[in-house]
Amino acid sequence: MANHKSSLKRIRSNAAKRLRNRYQAKTTRNAIKRLRGTTSKADAQPLLTKVISMLDRLAKKNVIHKNKASNNKSKLTKFVNNLK
Repeated sequence: MANHKSSLKRIRSNAAKRLRNRYQAKTTRNAIKRLRGTTSKADAQPLLTKVISMLDRLAKKNVIHKNKASNNKSKLTKFVNNLK
């Protein structure tokens, strides 16, 4: 167990940040699954913009790597463009 006041605070703040990061990442993954489940382009288009925004936010905060966000955005855009 940590002895210093600052290290105890660091442990508390890291736990809070980890919880927030996990929540945001899971929410984004669920949104991606919802987007992949759509069958019409009209339904998928507004979802795509929301998912891209979520991915950019996660990459900006270093929750996920920027290249992973870029790959996901590319694949999802191709998926939506191929819908009828």
